[in-house]
This record gives sequence, structure tokens and C-alpha cells, in this order.
Amino acid sequence: MKKGNSKFSQDDYIKGAKLAEQYNNRYASEVMGVHPRTIRKWKALVRKQKIEEDFTVEDYPTGNEPIDELIENRVKKYALKSKAKNHERLINVRINVDGPIGIAHFGDPHIDDDGTNIAELLAHADLVQNSEGMFGGNIGDNQNNWVGRLARLYGEQSTSAKESWRLTEYFISKVDWLYLVGGNHDAWSGAGDPLEWIVSQKNGIFHNNGVRINLIFPNKKEVRINARHTFAGHSMWNTAHGISKAVQMGWRDHVLTAGHTHVSGYQVLKDPATGLISHAIRIASYKEMDRYAEEKGLPDQNIFKCPVTIIDPQYADDDCRLVTTVFDPYEGKDYLRWKRSKKS
Repeated sequence: MKKGNSKFSQDDYIKGAKLAEQYNNRYASEVMGVHPRTIRKWKALVRKQKIEEDFTVEDYPTGNEPIDELIENRVKKYALKSKAKNHERLINVRINVDGPIGIAHFGDPHIDDDGTNIAELLAHADLVQNSEGMFGGNIGDNQNNWVGRLARLYGEQSTSAKESWRLTEYFISKVDWLYLVGGNHDAWSGAGDPLEWIVSQKNGIFHNNGVRINLIFPNKKEVRINARHTFAGHSMWNTAHGISKAVQMGWRDHVLTAGHTHVSGYQVLKDPATGLISHAIRIASYKEMDRYAEEKGLPDQNIFKCPVTIIDPQYADDDCRLVTTVFDPYEGKDYLRWKRSKKS
């Protein structure tokens, strides 16, 4: 090693040699930002040993950033991720519409499946857009999105993968969404999810698995919506069990919705400590004919696939008139129109 051409001092050689003895050459090279071969030479220099080599490889950059810079970058990445995660716990959404509003919660669309009632799905989408004070909520699984070894299942449906994305984009673009949840089928796209790009053209909030939002009305009333593709927990006696369990385990939200299992369920619960009333809603799917359900012999429990929660912000958390759940979207539209006419 030619000391005259080195940017390192004798102290660096000693530090590197000590690190190598305490740990190993690889660790020392990461700390010092040099190749492990260089560490071996430093150790020899410190020991005043002559290295007998049949050939000598010149020192060259490893291409790795120094370990201290790598750690600093990881700290920054964690801070960014932590900040985003903390913000996602409850996202404020200001409602700029006076009086009652309605949220039509769409169950799993599976818009590209041959067993999906696409005519009804798109009719409901039109209904939301043509109803004053009505917004949409999407619980996920917008299409089958067969990937990997499941890609073979495109052979069992008449819609191609390209056509599936065209249908999905058309459907998503039709509705003024307050929230959209990425379901397990949606998440199969992995990084670079096209659905995330499609949703970015809208004003609503999109997250995989779940979204929790705090609606702030013009009169300062706040109403929380906790929407997930599914909540943990199942019961053969109660199709809304997982969602109800979430309420009983501490989620103090006014409306909690989920889908995934393609069944309907509903339960109303009251927190005895605060009086807050929670509506736990399990939403079925527009996929009415399902090979998987037929193979497993699962009973038909599809009662509603687009319930509407009517929120009247003039009422308190313990008043049953604050949130009214209407299972049919057309009935929901009529009820919302009546509620808004009373305000007028």
C-alpha cells in the first residue's frame, strides 16, 4: 500500500485493524468504507508484517455507500414511513355539503367476473352520481386480478386481463368516492399497482386493506368511518361478527364496514361508557354466482351489496338518528332526499 496516495491516515489503519480483530474484515470494511482486501492490508501494516503475494489487486470502490450513510438513510426512511402510518390512523375529510349526506358502500365488485351482476353494479354507480349529497365507498376486490399460478383462471372467464383493467378504470371513474379499500385480489398486483394510479385521478382516499376517516361537517360535527376489506374474526351465528368484535375490542367509530366473505351482516352496538352508537356492516358482493362457494357448499347469504348510511350531523353520538342504515340504495336515495328536503 502506498501511503502517499492514500486518503487514510495511520489512525485509520489502526481503527480498521482493531474493528477487524474485534468483529471481522467485512464489518470493518463497511465501517471504514473500503474493500475487505484493503482491511487485510491495513492489518498487516499495523502489525508491520510483509504480505507475500504472487499478484496485487489495486484498490477500487466497492460501490456501496458508507455504512454510516446507509444507517442515516434508513433512519430517514423509517421517519417518513412512521409519519405516513401515524397520519393514516385517522384521516380528516371536510364535508363541504350542508345537512345530511349518504354514503353508498359498495361490496366486492369483481367487475370482470362472468358471475357478477355488472348491470346492477353500474346502475348503483349512476345512482350515487345522480343523487345530491350522496358519496361512494368501495370495500375492495374491484376485479379478480388473477396473477401468478392463478392466472390460469382467466381461461375460465370470458374477460381478458386487459379488458378487466378497462372495466375497472371505467367503474372507478364513475363515482365520487369518499374512500376506496384495496382488497386481497387488488393487492395481488404488488408494487406499481395500476389501481393505485387509477384512484389517484379521483379525490377520495385509497389504501390497501383499510381506511379510517373522520368526516368533519360544516357544523363541526365529526363522524368516523372505519372501512376494511375484512376484520379479524368469524362466527357461524353472526355474519357481522368480525366487525362487531372490532367495536367491542375498542374501535369507537360510528360506521364500520367490511366485505371479503360475500355475505351480508349487520349489528348495532352502543358503548356504555360514552353512549356512542356503532353500525357494524358486512357487505356482500356483486359476484352472485361463485364457483368457490358452490364447491364448498357455502349458503347464499347475499342480502345487500350496496347499503347506504345516511348521516345527519345535527344529532349527538348517542342518538340513533345520527346514522341510519338503509340496505337498498334506491330506498337510501329516497330517504336522503327526504332528509335533505326537511333541512331546506
